[in-house]
Amino acid sequence: MTGAAVYLILGLALLLAIVLPQVTRRIALSPPMVLVAVGMLIGLLPLPDGVSLEPEANRTVITHVTELCVLVSLMGVGLAIERTLDLRSWASWRAWSPVWRLLALTMPATILGVALIGWWVAGLAPAVALLLGAVLAPTDPVLASDVQVGEPLTEDIDDEDGPDEDRPDRDDDIRFSLTAEAGLNDGLAFPFVHLALMLLAGSFAVSEAGAWLGWYVVGKIVLGVLVGLGAGWLLGRQAFRARRDSLRLADQGEPLLALAGLLAAYGAAEIVGGYGFLAVFTCAMSLRSAERRHSYQREMHGLVERLERLITLMVLLVLGMAMTRGLLSDLDWRGVALSLALVLVVRPLAGYAALSTVARTTHLDGGLDRGERLAVAFFGVRGVGSLYYLAYATSHEDVPGESWLWSTVAFTVVISVLLHGVTATPAMTRLDARRQAGR
Repeated sequence: MTGAAVYLILGLALLLAIVLPQVTRRIALSPPMVLVAVGMLIGLLPLPDGVSLEPEANRTVITHVTELCVLVSLMGVGLAIERTLDLRSWASWRAWSPVWRLLALTMPATILGVALIGWWVAGLAPAVALLLGAVLAPTDPVLASDVQVGEPLTEDIDDEDGPDEDRPDRDDDIRFSLTAEAGLNDGLAFPFVHLALMLLAGSFAVSEAGAWLGWYVVGKIVLGVLVGLGAGWLLGRQAFRARRDSLRLADQGEPLLALAGLLAAYGAAEIVGGYGFLAVFTCAMSLRSAERRHSYQREMHGLVERLERLITLMVLLVLGMAMTRGLLSDLDWRGVALSLALVLVVRPLAGYAALSTVARTTHLDGGLDRGERLAVAFFGVRGVGSLYYLAYATSHEDVPGESWLWSTVAFTVVISVLLHGVTATPAMTRLDARRQAGR
């Protein structure tokens, strides 16, 4: 494959990525499904000499590319969430009830469920089984666009689209729950990844459990959230309330502030030891809350969304190419069973149980009826975040059975892309229609 052919393929793939969201909007076919399939076809072509798609030979590249993809997506979903979280209001906390349940109950239950299957069925060492559970537990903000909230609402959008009640997704607890969960649990998986790495290194004793809980579970989470909130507050003041007109970026219409905030929040959080993923998401939410009705929010989200689409295109194409060039060569019945169990059993059961325990009244914000709880429980999309965590872990510690882990995680991502991609459009259309009819 010559350099000119690579440019041609990338150009055609980018064109496909631009057109796909419009073409597949009303049919049971998602853009990630098509992009993975195109990547598989490209993978059948000869590669330039010296180019390898083996994950073990490209851990650093995979880590940084998938990291950037997740960060950009986190900024996008944070800017899109409409529901405020007022830390001083109990009613606001209760409106986020489904999200807290998914984070505090569903995610640990999923990690435990996958780890038990990995240890009992797949015969993995306990530390490796825990690592696999932590890698596969987070839902993905990158590939779940079909079940997430849309662009930020502004005065301009309201003028064009009519009153709030005319849009089914404007106060949609399903999309809100899945979006906020994906935005937060990418950072909350880190404590369990670190725990697995400590076990693999043999440096974790019972006496160190308190230190792990205090620093990796509490300390780093608090630092990440505080850095994100502070960065978002400062950027919001700069964008909307700067004293000099020339420094008020919202009036200048310069959307690059979103990328500046992303990089600054992530870098600052990592420097002080906090979780950068949480910092980026909370920074985006804080920036969004600074001025909700300004069209500048829509401009920033649009820029981030385009960049996310470009990076996701590259990741999915390479994933598809790797699949037809040996990425799944180590996949066996154990990996298939574990992947299907996660997508079809563990996540749905854990999600539904968490959402149904002392369920919030359906007519209140955060209240889900039985069908909505089933939808939120089922659509726990796995994707780029899982690839990042595995690349991160294998870059920091020797992991037994690494090739098998890559095959299993890649297969899980593809199964999730296919299953959730086929079912998302008809399921959400049906739920939207039912909600509209019930008004």
